[in-house]
Amino acid sequence: MGRPEIWFTIVGMTLITFTLRASFLLAANRLTLPPLLRLSLTYVPPAVLAAIVAPALAQPSDVALGPVDLRLVAGALAAVVAWRTRSIVATFAVGMAALWGLTWLLG
Repeated sequence: MGRPEIWFTIVGMTLITFTLRASFLLAANRLTLPPLLRLSLTYVPPAVLAAIVAPALAQPSDVALGPVDLRLVAGALAAVVAWRTRSIVATFAVGMAALWGLTWLLG
């Protein structure tokens, strides 16, 4: 694949992505979603976040607390904070602080 084809592919995919995203934003006022679909869409952000975070927690790292990886400990603390507070900011803050703190202490 030569240089012009690469640029054509990048520009083409950019236009496709922009068109798809803009179509949903422009049609949002005229489009009414069924209640079941609207309810289902509320679960998309947590599912996407879990899909991003879970593989990172499952990979072994260099820092462990005995047989337990520190990422799992920090992830468990973040999960408890998410369950108790339902705050994304608090969940991220506690999870990252726990990971950095445990890595600093034991790493």
